[in-house]
Amino acid sequence: MRLLLLLLLALYSSCAVRIQTAAPAHSITGSAFYQQAAAMNTNQRDSLSLHYLLSGNIPDLLRRFVSIHTSFRDSLTGRITRGTYYVAPDYLSIGTKKNWARIHLSAFAAQRMADSLQCLLPTRKMVDQIYTQARVKLEPVPMYALRDSTPTFYHHHLIVEGQRKGRKGLIAGIQKDIVTTGKLYQYPKHDRVAIYGWHKPDGKPIQPLYTGHAHWYVDYSQGVRLVYHKMKVNGKWIPVREVLQDPIKKQLICDEPDCGNGRYPSPQQ
Repeated sequence: MRLLLLLLLALYSSCAVRIQTAAPAHSITGSAFYQQAAAMNTNQRDSLSLHYLLSGNIPDLLRRFVSIHTSFRDSLTGRITRGTYYVAPDYLSIGTKKNWARIHLSAFAAQRMADSLQCLLPTRKMVDQIYTQARVKLEPVPMYALRDSTPTFYHHHLIVEGQRKGRKGLIAGIQKDIVTTGKLYQYPKHDRVAIYGWHKPDGKPIQPLYTGHAHWYVDYSQGVRLVYHKMKVNGKWIPVREVLQDPIKKQLICDEPDCGNGRYPSPQQ
């Protein structure tokens, strides 16, 4: 009986967060979305993506978040602090249960989408932790031509699905992540995107933390992983942004001197 209770508690912990959206008035499949967006530029594609996402066209597989566990030991006191945060099991997608596709947004569009669902974008350390705890780890597939082309986005999605072969669970290794970092605030105009990750099978990321692109830059390799806006620290729910601002607790999810506040700064003119 005790073992059964522990198993039920573990199951509940892994599925304790589920995002809610209104039922879409008009459903669209992933393939139909890419047909519509095929000739669009970044701004047009962002607008179309947000239109469908904000109206509820998010596949069910992304609605149930999974738990990521983390801990650290205080070097002075020896005390262990434990944390659990919740992430989407895959990168942001549009479509139906049977026909969906991963999509790619610019940084500010990604932040708007995260805000709408009471979510954040991950830190660099979170991306590493997610990869380590992922059930499905796939080999990165670089593409070298038309990297920012919408048809290339869909082509890459299909390649990933060919690799995945229907396996279910938390997936990683297929994209670089749009991440948050205090470095974003170092640019006077607040006009950059931060990317990191795309881990190889040995666990090493292809992309180190990089803030050299303008905020509007997006290509096939950048994905949006949503993180629920609250996490558990020693069993207590706390906003992730408060954790990032705490010099001790932030060690659970950030390994930078300045972690920022968990979101992209407003652009300056």
